[in-house]
Amino acid sequence: MNPLSPQEQHHPGEGPGDGTLAVRAGLPEPVKHEPTLPGPVFAAHFHLPGEPTGPYTYGRDENPTWTHLERAIGTLEAPAEAGVETVVFASGMAAISAVLLSQLSAGDAVVLPTDGYQALPLLHEQLRAYGIEVRTAPTGGDAQLDVLDGAKLLWIETPSNPGLDVCDIRRLVRVAHAGGALVAVDNTLATPLGQRPLELGADFSVASDTKGMTGHGDVLLGHVSCRDPRRAAEVRRWRKIVGAIPGPMEAWLAHRSLATLQLRIDRQCATALELARVLAEHPDVSGLRYPGLPEDPSHAIASRQMRRFGSVVSFELADRARAERFLDELRLVDDATSFGGVRSSAERRGRWGGDAVAEGFVRFSVGAEDPEDLITDVLRALDAARKAVG
Repeated sequence: MNPLSPQEQHHPGEGPGDGTLAVRAGLPEPVKHEPTLPGPVFAAHFHLPGEPTGPYTYGRDENPTWTHLERAIGTLEAPAEAGVETVVFASGMAAISAVLLSQLSAGDAVVLPTDGYQALPLLHEQLRAYGIEVRTAPTGGDAQLDVLDGAKLLWIETPSNPGLDVCDIRRLVRVAHAGGALVAVDNTLATPLGQRPLELGADFSVASDTKGMTGHGDVLLGHVSCRDPRRAAEVRRWRKIVGAIPGPMEAWLAHRSLATLQLRIDRQCATALELARVLAEHPDVSGLRYPGLPEDPSHAIASRQMRRFGSVVSFELADRARAERFLDELRLVDDATSFGGVRSSAERRGRWGGDAVAEGFVRFSVGAEDPEDLITDVLRALDAARKAVG
């Protein structure tokens, strides 16, 4: 059992549990004859006589549907804190870009992971074009500390995507803050139910909510949460400048989906651990990574800072042909590039060319199917791939 499981952490009198938070977060005060969660507000502009005061003036600046969602995510990011502000974006990359480009200027230095999300190198190019020094180091072993001196911002991705390495957030935050650097954590793989970067000291918690937060593969969304109102205002201003705003329908769907977050995440994490245990014993599998496995190199650190270990398992098969045949043989798993959804998905990650992974590397996202059915499907596909390819 996970020594930091929410069931063991939560006790009566300590505040609502994760399921209660997920179901109730961001809902407005009840009004007779009105829905519990108001429908999406489709508006480019609002009635605005006189001086432009009040929260809603123009659709690029604010929207009531965003407000409900932002309050909900803020509650999940830091349930025990008041004043945490969240800004939602049209995608995870929009959220990532907003933090980096609102906080850095020419002459600043930023530290980024070498093993993070594959679109980060696109940002490297843009940051350098703006006169910002980009330094990189791997996630594992807290290696980013080696290149941190004098940096303005440290960007952490833990667990890393797709390799699932983990770094010590508390340690990195402590060292970074001592040197005057801000810390942002990409929390996409964990979600706030798996890890709460703000509670671990980070200045920004960032995620692609396209993944586990919304969980149905039908919404592109991202968010940034922080407790410093000045930093939040800078991020919000960047959103206004570039117009990277979510549609009201997407925001409403995201909020609707949060209600099942705890149910989805608990099922996915439990099945991911079962699958990882089975794969660890399979002769065709090597390089298995899942932070929830006691034998995983990251387990000790993950156990100290993660409350759930996530829905993604990574491993290697012999070569490209074996991996592709395995994916072809799966019946309950979609060959798709995203993760965190209720339907299991997997892909040969090397097909994109942006990750330093072997040709047979597979990133497997565990969904909400019955564990026995999913594991049976995986074992059958592994056997079929071995027989077909050799």
